Amino acid sequence: MSQLPRPAHTRRLRVAAVAAALLGLLLAPAAVPSAATPRLLAGPGSAPTVTAVASGGSAALTGYAIRSAAEVTDTAAAVSTPGYATTGWHRAGPRSTVLAALVADGTHPDPFYSTDQQRIPRRDFADPWWYRSDFTLPETAERTSLDFSGVISAADVYVNGRQVASAAEVAGVYTRHELDITDLVRAGTNTVAFRIQPNDPRKHLTLGWLDWLQPPPDANMGIVRDVLVRRRGPVSLHDAHVVTGLDVSSPGSGPAELTVKARVRNDSQEAATATVTVAISGTGIVLREDVTLRARETRTLVFAPDRHRQLRLQRPALWWPAGMGPQNLYGLHLTATVAGSRSDSVRHPFGIRDVKAPVDSAGARRYTVNGRPLLIRGAGWSADELLRWDTTAAEDRIKAALDAGLNTLRLEGHIEPDEFFDLADRHGILLLPGWECCDKWEGQVNPTGTGEKWNAADRLTARASMAAEAARLRDHPSVLSFLIGSDFAPDAQTERDYLDALRAADWPTPVVPAASAVTTALSGPSGMRMTGPYDWVPPSYWYDKREGGATGFNSETSAGPSIPTLDTLRRTLSPAELETLWQSPSAPQYHRSPSRTFNTLKLFNDALAHRYGAPRSLRDYVAKAQLGQYENVRAQFEAYARNATDSTDPSTGLVYWMFNSGWTSLHWQLVDRYLDQGGAYYGAKKANEPLHIQYSYDDRTVAVVNRRPDAVSGLTARVTLFGTDGTSLYDRTVRGLRVGGDGARTTAATVPAVVAASGTPDSTYLARLTLTDSAGREVSRNVYWLSTRPDVLDYDAGDWYHTPTTSYGNLTGLNSLAAATVTATARTTRHAGSLSTTTVTIRNTSSGNTPALLTDLHLVDGRDAPVLPVRWNDNQISLWPGESAVLTAHHRTGDPTDGALRVRVSGWNTPTTHITPASP
Repeated sequence: MSQLPRPAHTRRLRVAAVAAALLGLLLAPAAVPSAATPRLLAGPGSAPTVTAVASGGSAALTGYAIRSAAEVTDTAAAVSTPGYATTGWHRAGPRSTVLAALVADGTHPDPFYSTDQQRIPRRDFADPWWYRSDFTLPETAERTSLDFSGVISAADVYVNGRQVASAAEVAGVYTRHELDITDLVRAGTNTVAFRIQPNDPRKHLTLGWLDWLQPPPDANMGIVRDVLVRRRGPVSLHDAHVVTGLDVSSPGSGPAELTVKARVRNDSQEAATATVTVAISGTGIVLREDVTLRARETRTLVFAPDRHRQLRLQRPALWWPAGMGPQNLYGLHLTATVAGSRSDSVRHPFGIRDVKAPVDSAGARRYTVNGRPLLIRGAGWSADELLRWDTTAAEDRIKAALDAGLNTLRLEGHIEPDEFFDLADRHGILLLPGWECCDKWEGQVNPTGTGEKWNAADRLTARASMAAEAARLRDHPSVLSFLIGSDFAPDAQTERDYLDALRAADWPTPVVPAASAVTTALSGPSGMRMTGPYDWVPPSYWYDKREGGATGFNSETSAGPSIPTLDTLRRTLSPAELETLWQSPSAPQYHRSPSRTFNTLKLFNDALAHRYGAPRSLRDYVAKAQLGQYENVRAQFEAYARNATDSTDPSTGLVYWMFNSGWTSLHWQLVDRYLDQGGAYYGAKKANEPLHIQYSYDDRTVAVVNRRPDAVSGLTARVTLFGTDGTSLYDRTVRGLRVGGDGARTTAATVPAVVAASGTPDSTYLARLTLTDSAGREVSRNVYWLSTRPDVLDYDAGDWYHTPTTSYGNLTGLNSLAAATVTATARTTRHAGSLSTTTVTIRNTSSGNTPALLTDLHLVDGRDAPVLPVRWNDNQISLWPGESAVLTAHHRTGDPTDGALRVRVSGWNTPTTHITPASP
């Protein structure tokens, strides 16, 4: 998203390179550390150690000593020589920006609290920084190389006192480099040193933060992916991958064909004959081929079904997105042997699946996986602000996205390390990676962005970046498409370069020219639109098929701000900032955005005060914010789901902007930095239930949406309307409902307008919707707070980020809800390992007719701090007197030193209480 004004329906690197080095990037994939092992970029205990590299193997450098080049007077040759003293240098992990290391060692304060980031002087990062590491080799008989990407922004590279690459060659975070250092290494200790150049996303093809968050003072300069030291014999393997073809004429059950490709290179000075063996786990397939290569010759080997019938699988185990089927994976293992000895090997997983995304008659891109349709229910993914990588934290977030009913995450320009894609493959979340808007990546084409124009070297870097990422990502079945443009499509030459690189990599899924509504000569129409909004609009907005409403494929859209829970706010803002948050609705908020468009909460706060009443305290403000976020996020996902099967202008996909933030934020997030869950998250989770009953704000219809693969019949829907005093205004039950699978819907009822308008012309009322199955079990419950006075939008006065509301609905009647009494019992069961389940039975025991509205359960420790992460089967529920629900929470088993686990029960009109779970 751009920080500058832009035309409606649009939104939003300088690195030199040597052509031969940059275009030779389709090499063997980098080794992938186990996704089960957390990897921290920098932190206590991550001091660099000497990395031992065994014969015939590879190893990632385990850490660095780093220091500003302005403080180092010695020559590059001296710095990169073994034995050089690094007393007084900082320690960094194997993947670390400069600031990540300096925060970890206490040099600078935590930039995530209050305005502490402003205390970090930017001048400390105006000069290059040295990154220095040692590794040991047992001997030098094998060939040795450095294999890496992830340098921000560029680096001169030295080994054992000799320069092996310049910053003109090693430029751009996504370019991949393999540097042969065989003639420079020695048995024993060796040194590699990187002189990292400062980063500026306006000038370099790296990454920036746009209007997402306050950018880090170092602009993320550093090395953020592994640097591998590889040992090989005379013949090496590169660019190994599998091209899959699946027959989808019978969705989910057709045969598949596999084609295995790899480049075989003779790195020696004499001819060599290698035997290349291909093994595919799970199939019993083992293939061999001998190849004789001249000195320094490279040849591509192709194992195809026309020569190897084993590569035709009649009953393949397909990879499916979560909720559609299992995430089956195969393993590709290639080995090259010379004279009976292993020379090199490559191993990585892949999946068999088919993705198609034609543009329909309405101009919308419509995805199918393995022949079955799916509505893209996505959200924007953010990396950590300091680009620190932690596999466990990433997996927690992916699980949270799936738990919220999402099936897709969009990565705009922040394309995560290999482990992220491995996690997505294993968990079944689809991914939409692509380039970034508004900075250098769009310098050629975006008139409202800040990026500089490209030169010839930039074009080489861009093409090399595309080639490297295509080779890295193509075998991951979770990758749904690649977006080669964001707000703007690339110019014709760049588009041709990108498409050539993708074609050379055998890219298997649709390529989208931009996330906005554009058409290019080579790629055709994008089938996507980028109409926002990005700031507050009322729930009814989403049902109108214009602007950001539920039609077509909207690549980024949401109602903007997202106020986290009170627990998180107290970890984020100072006491003075907390007072400003609720008492000064127009005040700039540092934790919202650096953009002048989004640096306040004025639109959100005005709407909250008009619809719910002016906040009376911080707690009241947060409670109203959760109600407002719940109803708005729910409406967005529900509108797109309802309209997905329309005969005209159907909705085909949405990407909620965004799923998470890279730091502590008040802006664009379904979950907060600490993975606490509030109204926005539970609104999405409710809307995205597999079998779901929902109310439509535009025509008052009640629909049932079924995302399960199979049709469901024998359903009963009940719709009841209540006044805020508990009086029943309308009650209807509809039996014998049937709804098809894969996102089908059926209309159960229409609430009469006269009933909806009962009471005063300006009153608040409640709608309770329940859905039960043929056995009478409740399978979906949904409660709405509604107004007899509609929200009125002025579309003519709208701009690129919102549509003004000229008259607000009245939900202030919720303030007069009588207090409700809720009782609860809980039990915690510890499982093998470190996981536990807490089951809570909650009941509204009030004597009157008042519901307990949006009742929230939080697991807390003895200090009343949330136990996170946690996954509830449901939460923030509303119960009428006599009703009960059983809620379960899956969480990690806590440290006994944190005190007894408790369940905190609170709600809109219920007092806060705590209960202690029993043990089995």
